[in-house]
Amino acid sequence: MITSVLVANRGEIACRIFRTCRASGIRTVAVHSDADEGALHTRVADTAVRLPGDTPAQTYLRADLIVKAAVAAGADAVHPGYGFLSENAGFARAVLDAGLVWIGPPPGAIEAMASKTRAKALMGLAPLNADEVTESDLPVLVKAAAGGGGRGMRVVRRLAELTPALEGARAEAASAFGDGEVFVEPYVENGRHVEVQILADTHGTVWALGTRDCSLQRRHQKVVEEAPAPGLPGDLVDELHALAVRAARAVDYTGAGTVEFLVAGGRAHFLEMNTRLQVEHPVTEEVFGIDLVAEQIRVAEGHALPAEPPPARGHAVEARLYAEDPAAGWTPQTGILHRLAVPEGVRLDTGFGDGDTIGVHYDPMLAKVVAHAPTRAEAVRTLAGALERAAVHGPVTNRDLLVASLRHEEFTSGRMDTGFYDRHLAALTAPAPDPLAPLAAALAEAHGRSRFGGWRNLPSRPQTRRYLMAGEEHEARYHHTRTGLTADGVHGVHVVHADASLVVLEVDGVRRGFQVARYGDRVHVNATALTALPRFPEPEDQRAPGSLLAPMPGTVVKIADGLVTGSSVGAGEPIVWLEAMKMQHVISAPAAGTLTELPVTTGQQVQVGTLLAVVQTT
Repeated sequence: MITSVLVANRGEIACRIFRTCRASGIRTVAVHSDADEGALHTRVADTAVRLPGDTPAQTYLRADLIVKAAVAAGADAVHPGYGFLSENAGFARAVLDAGLVWIGPPPGAIEAMASKTRAKALMGLAPLNADEVTESDLPVLVKAAAGGGGRGMRVVRRLAELTPALEGARAEAASAFGDGEVFVEPYVENGRHVEVQILADTHGTVWALGTRDCSLQRRHQKVVEEAPAPGLPGDLVDELHALAVRAARAVDYTGAGTVEFLVAGGRAHFLEMNTRLQVEHPVTEEVFGIDLVAEQIRVAEGHALPAEPPPARGHAVEARLYAEDPAAGWTPQTGILHRLAVPEGVRLDTGFGDGDTIGVHYDPMLAKVVAHAPTRAEAVRTLAGALERAAVHGPVTNRDLLVASLRHEEFTSGRMDTGFYDRHLAALTAPAPDPLAPLAAALAEAHGRSRFGGWRNLPSRPQTRRYLMAGEEHEARYHHTRTGLTADGVHGVHVVHADASLVVLEVDGVRRGFQVARYGDRVHVNATALTALPRFPEPEDQRAPGSLLAPMPGTVVKIADGLVTGSSVGAGEPIVWLEAMKMQHVISAPAAGTLTELPVTTGQQVQVGTLLAVVQTT
C-alpha cells in the first residue's frame, strides 16, 4: 500500500497529482529548483526538497538527486508526472533499485517506446535517411527521438533548410530532454492529430479509453484538445483502438499511456506512443468519469482493472492558457500573474497562484481549463464563455485567441486540422478591443481621487486619461459634476455607477458592467488589458535604425558562425539564437546590410528590449 508519493516534476502536473493523493490519504513530496523555491507545487505539498543544479532547466533532469530526495523524505513511491524524466527508463530503474514503487510503465516498455525511432520500428515503420532526402520527399518533419511537447521539431519545405533544421532541433531536444537524437519523417499536411488513451494493469487487461482530437496546435504543441474526436467513422475508431492496444501489448505495457496518430484521407498514420500521462488527460477523465492518476496508483499497487472500462458520457474540451503573444510569433511572456480565476462550472488545473511570477526557465503554460457537457456544442460554448469571463491579470496571454478559436466556424463544425492556425492566425489575432474599456478604466481611477474635491462650481475642461490598448493609443474624457461623473466624447453613455473596481455604464438604454483591476500601469477591464500612459509623454528612446532587440528575457545560446562587426548579412539571415522557456528563438536580419553592432556574447542573460545587434541597411 502506497503511503507517500514524490512527484518528479513541477508546476501544474505536480499540483494535479497531489490533489489525487490528498483525496486518497497519501502524503506528498515535492522537489524544486532554486527558481521554484516558492512555486505553488512546493506550497501545496506536505514536504518539499530542494534539488541543487547548475541551471534551473537542468535541475529536474537529475535522476540521482530525485531518488535521493525521495529516500530522504520518506516517500515509498515516485510519480514522474509528464516531461522531464517521465519517459526515461534509466530513471525508472533507479527508482526501483532504491526499493521504491514506480508509478509508471516497466522500464523495458519505456525503453521500447520512449525513442520514436524504436517505436516506429516496433510498429513496422522506418524514418527517412536525412542524408538521402530529395525534393520529391518534401515537406518533411525533423523530430526529436525523445520527449514531446513540440520541442525539437521543425517542418522543412526546402532542401536548403534541412541542415539548419537538424542542428536547431538537436540543440533544442538536448536542452529540453538531455537527448539530442533527431530523425526525419514525411510531413502529413493538414491531417488531424488523434490519439487513444490506454490504461493497462499487471494482470493482462488493456483499456482503450476512447479518442482525443488535438489538432489545434502551434509550433507542434497542442493548444485545444477534446474527447471524443469528432466526426470519425466507427470503423476508423475501432482501428485506432486496435492499433493502440496492439502497441501496448507489444511491450507488455502497464499504467497510463497514449498512442498518437495523424489521420488524413480516412487513414491512420502512427506517430508515437507516449509512455506517460498526457497534458490533455483531463478530457478523458471527464468523459469516462475516472481519475487516471488514482488508477495509475492502483495499478502500481497491483490492483486489477475491471474487464471493461466505464461507459463514455458526453463531450469534454480543454484549452491550454499560455503566457505568450500569439500575434508576435507566439513570443513567451514573463512577469507577475496577479490574478487567475475562472467561473464555476469548469475545471481549472494550474501550477500558479495569485501573485506568482512567470519566469523564463520553464514552459509558459499557465493553466488548463476544461468544460464537460452532454454534447460537443454545449461543451465548446461553455468553455468559450468561461474563458471570456475569466480573470487573467498579468502578462499577455493567448486567452483571446482561445475564445476566438473555439467560436470559429471551422472548429465548431469539427472540420479543423493541424493547419488551422496556419490558415487563420491573422484573423484570429486581429485586435477587437472593447471601445468602452478606456473610459471604464479612467472612471474607476477617477473614483479614487474624487473625494479630494474633483467637482468644481465653474465649468472646466474635461479630465483626460490616455491608455495603450491593442497597440493603439486611446483617450478617455470625463467630467466631475454635482451628480457624479459624466463621460465625454462617447454618444449616448450615462455613468450609472463608478468605483475603483466596478463601473456600470448605460449606452442607449443598455447597461453594462465593467470589472476593473489595476496593477501599476497595467489595467484589466473585464477581458481587455490596457496600459496607462503618462500624462506627459516622455522623450522616445533613441535607437539606431536597424536595431534588433530581445523580444523576451532569455539566454544567448548561439551567435552565427563568423559574424563580427562589419560583416555583410542577407535579409532573413540568422544572427543570434535566444533560448527562453525551453524553446529556441532565432533573431534574423530584417533586411540586407552590414552588421555594425554585436554587443552580446554566448551565454549572456538578456532582458526584454536588450540590444542584440544593429544591421545598417545598404
